[in-house]
Amino acid sequence: MLSDNEKRDIIKYLEADKPLPDKYRFLLFADKQEVELVWSGKTNDVTTTVLPFQIIEQVDEPRSEKEIKLQPSLFDPRGRQVKDWTNKLIWGDNKLILSSLKNGPLRQEIQEQGGIKLIYIDPPFDVGADFSMNIEIGDPSKGGQVEEFTKRSNVLEELAYRDTWGKGADSFIAMIYERLSLMHDLLADDGGIYVHCDYRVDNFIRLVLDELFGRDNFRNEIIWGYRTGGVSKDFFARKHDTIFYYAKNLKGVKFNTQYYKSYQQKKYNFKGVEDLWDEGKKMWYHKSICRDVWEDIYPIGTENSERLDYPTQKPEALLERIIKASSNEGDLVADFFAGSGTTLAVAEKLGRKWIGSDLGKFSIHTTRKRIIGVQRELAKAGKDFRAFEILNLGKYERQLFVGINPNLREDEKQKQIAQKEKDFIALIISAYKAERFDGFKTFHGKKNSRLVAIGPINLPVSRLFVDAVITEAVEKQITKVDVLAFEFEMGLFPNIQEEAKDKGIDLALKYIPRDVFDKRAIEKNQVVFHDVSYIEVKPIVKKGMVAIELTDFSVFYNQDSIKEVEESLKAGGKKLVVENGQIIKVTKDKDGIINKETLTKKWTDWIDYWAVDFNFESKKEVIRVRDEKTDKIEEAWTGDYVFENEWQDFRTKKKRELVLQTPPVEVGKGKRKIAIKVVDIFGNDTMKIIEITV
Repeated sequence: MLSDNEKRDIIKYLEADKPLPDKYRFLLFADKQEVELVWSGKTNDVTTTVLPFQIIEQVDEPRSEKEIKLQPSLFDPRGRQVKDWTNKLIWGDNKLILSSLKNGPLRQEIQEQGGIKLIYIDPPFDVGADFSMNIEIGDPSKGGQVEEFTKRSNVLEELAYRDTWGKGADSFIAMIYERLSLMHDLLADDGGIYVHCDYRVDNFIRLVLDELFGRDNFRNEIIWGYRTGGVSKDFFARKHDTIFYYAKNLKGVKFNTQYYKSYQQKKYNFKGVEDLWDEGKKMWYHKSICRDVWEDIYPIGTENSERLDYPTQKPEALLERIIKASSNEGDLVADFFAGSGTTLAVAEKLGRKWIGSDLGKFSIHTTRKRIIGVQRELAKAGKDFRAFEILNLGKYERQLFVGINPNLREDEKQKQIAQKEKDFIALIISAYKAERFDGFKTFHGKKNSRLVAIGPINLPVSRLFVDAVITEAVEKQITKVDVLAFEFEMGLFPNIQEEAKDKGIDLALKYIPRDVFDKRAIEKNQVVFHDVSYIEVKPIVKKGMVAIELTDFSVFYNQDSIKEVEESLKAGGKKLVVENGQIIKVTKDKDGIINKETLTKKWTDWIDYWAVDFNFESKKEVIRVRDEKTDKIEEAWTGDYVFENEWQDFRTKKKRELVLQTPPVEVGKGKRKIAIKVVDIFGNDTMKIIEITV
């Protein structure tokens, strides 16, 4: 319906590589929606990547406090469900996780459970937020003082944050649009989604949801109001969050009416209202139907027993209302920005199945402890609970290095990738004081008698990466190898080092410190590449029973420099520094005198959690993959084994002490391998395998 002049004008704009004026956009796409959200680089392309999920750990049951006898049947007296659905906690980029769930073999298993009935997400909507964490050091139960240390985000977390907010609203919308598109596809036809946000991004989120779910499928804009925090004299205090609720389809969407309690000192005596007495509060109340403004749920206070000191943690009462409203017992619930695991913990308590994911390793660790705590509560009350497994993406596609312009043609992108990789390798080689050379597939340099392989800047070093390094070392008869990485895949240790040793290779795995990006630190020779942690244990074998005692744990972390802190610290100030595996409090008094106190006085201060698998290698790690030729789903053994968490102990805000010896466990006669996993206060896991004979 365009005139000849309009056609000529459009062609001129295209030939000049200029954007079309809005009037032509609406003329060309008249049948499209007239109101839409447009941002720089907008595309409807959604990733279809399918990566296999590998099981890092499985937690079947909370630990026993006494002797553990071998179970004669698949079901214990408490009704623990060994079969059926196993809940899933997944570590990694939720874009790849969502794509792999949508397009991979696990989709069938999800469908067999009736599909995902409810998704709740609380995405990162605070532009000033990051992945740093406050961690408590010390044990007040033994007369010690608890100090709070801020663990800085690692490089991968910083890159993810920059991907989300690097270009302000444009990059945030691009991030959330693709993920919400994948979630829309994963939702059951009668499912719904709740998206939590605030004034910073709620206008964008609403338009994205309208576009992906359809304006007709909008259900509610819930206002969660609260009165905590400060007020302002310059404007009305911002004291609410917004939660958008959309259905996949209006037809058949489930909703269970929710009520809240209205309290009063005297009876209401209203017609049609039942007056009820709350013995605990010594007040009268009646039940009212919930509207879309919620002011009866309070944020987590400093003294709240739920409090985990995790950024953005939401109260369980908020998630309880949402989960009860839009799912039934036995339904599958998901949260792909799991954070501290509130959604998953509440889902477990309410008898729902769940899937959760997060990019932060500390998030996964926090959630693991929280779910085990829920399991223990349910077991103590004689209620059923489900096993859960921790997974990650078993192999990683080679992705674009951060900073690549997504709008470039493919050949230009490849040139930028090659240059970025070259610059990155040169930087790490320089910081490691190694010598750069070519001619190898996996090695990038040499330091003294050791060859050096460098992992990618934007991904954890995976099992496949290290396997390739070992293979080339064997082929080229190389016996000493260093692998440098910002992050190692969960569950990588210690099998990989033992396997390398069996092949005559001394394999050292070292963390790349963030200081490599500080030119001054490199020039001053202050960059330290620390080794992975190591564990020492003592098995106690007696009369067919075995117990494990944890006897030592060493770390080699560094964060900040004491010398630099001393120079920058103001009078009366203090700062905690990590240097060579010790956390040191540096203070400067009013006279400028520096004092240093080591807070990690013993090796146990570094441990947050430890667990034991008394029969390691009894469960093979099997992944499900789709054969591209036959389109059939096949199972394949990865060559590794699943860590089955049979006993664990960990610190909480209330419980700071650790039990360092397991109860005796009945085991069969003969040789067996026992795996011990330790997670440090930074959320990094290390594993040791020992062999015993009974």
